Amino acid sequence: MSRVLITGGASGIGLAMAQAFDKAEFQVWVTDVDAKTLAACPEHWQRSQVDVSDEPQMATLFQEITHEWQGLDVVCANAGIAGPTAKVEDVGLSDWNTCLAITLGGAFLTAKYASPVMKQAGRGVIILTSSTAGQYGYPNRAPYAAAKWGVIGLMKTLAMELGPHGIRTNAICPGAVEGPRMEGVLNREARAKGMTRDEVYEGYASGTSLGAFVSADDIANMAVFLASDGAKMVSGQVIAVDGHTVNPDPKV
Repeated sequence: MSRVLITGGASGIGLAMAQAFDKAEFQVWVTDVDAKTLAACPEHWQRSQVDVSDEPQMATLFQEITHEWQGLDVVCANAGIAGPTAKVEDVGLSDWNTCLAITLGGAFLTAKYASPVMKQAGRGVIILTSSTAGQYGYPNRAPYAAAKWGVIGLMKTLAMELGPHGIRTNAICPGAVEGPRMEGVLNREARAKGMTRDEVYEGYASGTSLGAFVSADDIANMAVFLASDGAKMVSGQVIAVDGHTVNPDPKV
């Protein structure tokens, strides 16, 4: 049975990924910083309360994984935070550093400790969660966009570095995803732009060819495909699951 680790796997996109991999008969290991959401996950999943920006915690996590599973087939470096919604001159340095440490630093640490495990096996799949913000940038979201842009650069480097060891690396770029996290973004952006929540929602939706938000399941299904033999020659790719973004900053 194949083995998958999903960081930030107890809620949102990460939880949908975990459920999809479970359905595909993978052994599932999820991490999250929130003990309450972890406790709500199925008991047959391995669960670890981990801050992905804390290197000693990440080192310990991978020691536990190699001890319990003796290897790892797929890693979804999904953990991240939205960061502040504010004009760049109003973003505090501590907020900037926190967003990059978790969203980009967490992906780096996940890859750092997964790589030796996969190299030993001579195969593996690493899937990084970026964002359409990492392709286009978004106004009033400087820390998040910078972090997600960095995730794509990290992925490209990993694909070149790890490919000779049989390890494939790709990045998924979700667009606007329905759910509680996006609701927070919509409300903060509405305040920052002097708009209503519904106006911001319609703006995001109208900026795509399909005119709609995506679901967490849409992202999860792509992750399972990228981990499958059907994608055995897919590596180093930035794959948007966003309804086709045509205008990342529509004015409505």
